[in-house]
Amino acid sequence: MIPGQKNIMLRYTFIVLVMALVAIAIIVKAAFVMFAERQYWKEVADRFVKENVIVHPTRGNIISADGKLMASSLPEYKIYMDFKAGGVKKDTMLMNHLTEICEGLHAIFPDKSVQEFRRHLLNGRKSKSRNFLIYPKRISYIEYKEAKRLPVFNLSKYKGGFHELAFNQRKKPFGSLAMRTLGDMYPDMAQGAKNGLELTYDSILKGQDGITHRQKVMNKYLNIVDKPAVDGCDIITTIDVDMQDIAEKALTDQLKRLNAVAGVAVVMEVGTGNVKANVNMQRAGDGNYYEMRNASVSNLMEPGSTFKTASIMVAMEDKHITPDYEVDTGNGQMYMYGSWMKDWNWHHGGYGKIDVTRILEVSSNVGVSAIIDKFYKDNPQRFVDGLRRMSIDTPLHLGFVGEASPRILGPKERKNFSRTSLPWMSIGYETQVPPIYILNFYNAIANNGTMVKPKFVKAIAKNGEILEEFPTEVVNPKICSDTTLTMIRTILRKVVSQGLAKPAGSSQFSVSGKTGTAQISQGKAGYKSGGVSYLVSFCGYFPSENPKYSCIVQIHIPHGPASGGLQAGSVFSRIAERVYAKHLFFDLKHAKDSTSVLIPDIKNGDIGEAALVLRHLDVNSNSKTIPVSNQPVWGRAHHTDTYAELKTTPPPTKLVPSVIGMGAKDAVYLLEKNGLKVRMKGVGQVKTQSLSPGIPLHRGQTIVITLN
Repeated sequence: MIPGQKNIMLRYTFIVLVMALVAIAIIVKAAFVMFAERQYWKEVADRFVKENVIVHPTRGNIISADGKLMASSLPEYKIYMDFKAGGVKKDTMLMNHLTEICEGLHAIFPDKSVQEFRRHLLNGRKSKSRNFLIYPKRISYIEYKEAKRLPVFNLSKYKGGFHELAFNQRKKPFGSLAMRTLGDMYPDMAQGAKNGLELTYDSILKGQDGITHRQKVMNKYLNIVDKPAVDGCDIITTIDVDMQDIAEKALTDQLKRLNAVAGVAVVMEVGTGNVKANVNMQRAGDGNYYEMRNASVSNLMEPGSTFKTASIMVAMEDKHITPDYEVDTGNGQMYMYGSWMKDWNWHHGGYGKIDVTRILEVSSNVGVSAIIDKFYKDNPQRFVDGLRRMSIDTPLHLGFVGEASPRILGPKERKNFSRTSLPWMSIGYETQVPPIYILNFYNAIANNGTMVKPKFVKAIAKNGEILEEFPTEVVNPKICSDTTLTMIRTILRKVVSQGLAKPAGSSQFSVSGKTGTAQISQGKAGYKSGGVSYLVSFCGYFPSENPKYSCIVQIHIPHGPASGGLQAGSVFSRIAERVYAKHLFFDLKHAKDSTSVLIPDIKNGDIGEAALVLRHLDVNSNSKTIPVSNQPVWGRAHHTDTYAELKTTPPPTKLVPSVIGMGAKDAVYLLEKNGLKVRMKGVGQVKTQSLSPGIPLHRGQTIVITLN
């Protein structure tokens, strides 16, 4: 053996042994970590990395046709305090600022006193709670930001302990207005929408979820976005907030007067099919009326006499009758196949021999049923086919949950079609039609025979930019011939001007339409079980010469007497007159004559506002030379009978300005801006001022201006 080799071998053996022991220790430790400490280290890892956190997008807004916010997602918060965060330093700060914090909380939430907040926070501090609820209710974003500004609360949650829990809530700025049309969300918005436009357009409104994970990097937590959330788009509805309010008030007032069960009022724009108002009120247990269901699209009820218009049009289209065709209604009673058909005034002797126009004017059941039975009793299916040619039963597929389609069934569709079915169907019984279908039919009459689909949404937008517009859809380009259309429009106008629908008319413009009064069936129990209830209605359009809007009003009353013209027609009249006054305007040019003063009197002062008005009114002036500005454009105005001249004259600095000829608003603004105290006498334009224009100005002086 080479000298020293033995020592080398000993060292080598020792090193190998040590390495072997280290390796064994590592293996044992790894096994211990993998099995004995597995849960502990998993929890540590979870604190550093959190994967696949779903980030919910902001739901899109629902906007009215006139640009008002009708439904929006707004954050709400609950605020908490971690009394262990920040240690002794935070606790000292909290006690030093406790009075200031409690006073600030009371100012934000005045329902709790300063003393109550003080006791509450001290109790939380004593319990050393890490998640102590500061205020019991959810608060708005503005209230949260105000609370966040308070001492200690304005620190990070790790230093100050103040933290929040956010909730995303759906808010309707106009409260219950059009509530059932807009629809509802589940309390947990992640579950989606329940009904209405919220559900119909849910895929557009809700956007797309994003995914993030949270990771600690260099002692800081970072939210790393794997997939960004895509916020939902806005939908712009056809609903006009003012018209919705007009219709809701008119209908609700009448429901209260009649102690009615429920009511519907829908206003539609004739040419486009845009639904401008959709009201669905129902009496609740407390006696008040609320929107509980979208009855205008889901109610399947016998429409009554509003259906007579369609029956008469079928006979006209088949050239069986004209407006002067006469029927002998006798004493208002007619025995038809084992049942009595009666007019509303049968106990007064009926109407005798009357023509088709008068039949609809007085809504004669005998007259309409006699015509339809005479010409279609041998082939009832031909009458039903005639109705279908006018698309009165064509499904509209509006997209609402619970939406119903008309049930107008002829001999081919139902086995129990008897001899009495045809005459009773002709006056609106043995059929079931939702209110919006009846309205859509009358709207087609107003629209020169073109039936368009009712529309509730006109566009999709995002960030103020229109992404998609929904065009008007034509259901039937021509529901009848021009001859039939001319005849029926003439009759419907007379129904209001000379018939039972006079309460639906207006002294301001002409109205066309038809009343309806129907007993409500109780199913197998018949029409009179438990007392008779009625569906009174009026459906029509205005103005008759150039129809702009169509409207239907239906009211379910639990007792008689019942009158479609008086009880529903009067509601129609109130809606129509207020809509007409608010939304139908005459061209100013038609009001001009040779004696008109076409140049208005213009005050001195902020002529920028005057220029804007003159430009909009297209008044002959130099208004286009005046710059558009968010700040006042001071100047003077002069006008003749044919021309208005505006001249900018900036007020002098450090001198008393002239306010002669200005209105009170501009004069006070200009003088106070220059540091003067203003006292006013009178009203109108400034005629005199106590401090002469052009003299040196001393801030704090009092100036008296006299207006006349």
